[in-house]
Amino acid sequence: MSTAQHKIGSGFGATSTADDVLHGIDLTGKLALVTGGYSGIGLETTRALVKAGAHVVVPARRPATAEQALAGISGVELDELDLGDLESVRGFAERFFASGRTIDIMIDSAGIMACPETRVGPGWEAQFATNHLGHFALVNRLWPALARGGARVVSVSSRGHHFSGIRWDDIHWRQGYDKWEAYGQAKTANVLFAVQLDKLGRDAGVRAFALHPGGIITPLQRHLPKEEMIERGWIDEDGNVLNPKGFKTPPQGAATQVWAATSPQLDGIGGVYLEDCDIAELAPEGDAGPLGVKEWAIDPEQAARLWELSAELTGVNAFPAAPAEDSL
Repeated sequence: MSTAQHKIGSGFGATSTADDVLHGIDLTGKLALVTGGYSGIGLETTRALVKAGAHVVVPARRPATAEQALAGISGVELDELDLGDLESVRGFAERFFASGRTIDIMIDSAGIMACPETRVGPGWEAQFATNHLGHFALVNRLWPALARGGARVVSVSSRGHHFSGIRWDDIHWRQGYDKWEAYGQAKTANVLFAVQLDKLGRDAGVRAFALHPGGIITPLQRHLPKEEMIERGWIDEDGNVLNPKGFKTPPQGAATQVWAATSPQLDGIGGVYLEDCDIAELAPEGDAGPLGVKEWAIDPEQAARLWELSAELTGVNAFPAAPAEDSL
């Protein structure tokens, strides 16, 4: 397929940190919204953006936990948001609009991974609902503020998208459940969302990106038994991270999403999947390696189909199709 998925030689790489990619970039006067911005790589993202001068809004499902994690970091504003609850999404968006502000950067960093089978809302599978549908509804409700800012929207996906494309015949896993394939579907949805948002939003100056931050041991692994992480070679018996497996530190893990949100190297570009602070190449067909983007995750037809389905499920769409003209 013809694709823009080719490295541009950014000069950064897997060991670059969020501070590295922000060197020389002044975000004074910019407003950034970072979901999950109080834990793991989201917290490192918040720290780096504030250090570069941005004011950062952090919507949190656990405000008390967020307040404790962000203590001592100036330039941060907390509010409450549960991405698995569409009424909570609506409430947060309404409160933000009441402030009359513009969004310059939005990083959708919150998520859950490989959780036991869980249902939210009207019986939706929790990983798809939280990682994708909640962010879909949030971005669409915040669209006027994003458009005013000519924002960059960053959808944090994962190499996990290799595990599964969209299961169009059983998107909510009502016929059996596999926690890793469900995670893979949700991460594929994160990429497809960025592809379609970039297509729909670019005329307003809004560009969208998706990315794999790398492997990082963070609270994202909270649903995984210690025994499973040992078996996978992620940690040893004492809980120590096994660095030979290629895990990044949280500052390194935050780098690609910060680069996506701020780098002038990406001016005029959008709708692509990133890794290690560069545009990723296509993953070879059948390849089981850790890098690259699967074709199913950047397919424009699937991206448009997922957008319409997501709009139907959430009841929110900032880009409703124009009614057909009467052919009289």
